[in-house]
Amino acid sequence: MTSLFEQMIKLASAEEFLDFFQLEYDQTVVNVSRLHILQRFHQYMRQTRGLAEMDETQQHDKCRELLGQAYQDFVNSSAVKEKVFKVFRDAEGIKTVSLDSLRNAMPARGLKVA
Repeated sequence: MTSLFEQMIKLASAEEFLDFFQLEYDQTVVNVSRLHILQRFHQYMRQTRGLAEMDETQQHDKCRELLGQAYQDFVNSSAVKEKVFKVFRDAEGIKTVSLDSLRNAMPARGLKVA
């Protein structure tokens, strides 16, 4: 593990990451989307080929770029639209139950249909 990643492990909040990489940010955006920003940053890092093989300066520059991109995703959009976490992705597949299927199930359970 490089020194950069060792330093990053010690960071605990979105603000600490943004400050570490010297990125300007709107506290309101971070307050609403802090976990989403960090998760998206992690996703971008995992998708970046060759990150581990870069020298520390290149890694720093690339991580700064990726964190900036992750932050901007939530400046320009929302957690619901970006669907970073599974709960938001699952929400798209909301199952609906038709009124007819409810009516048909009621007599089977000994309920009266109105």
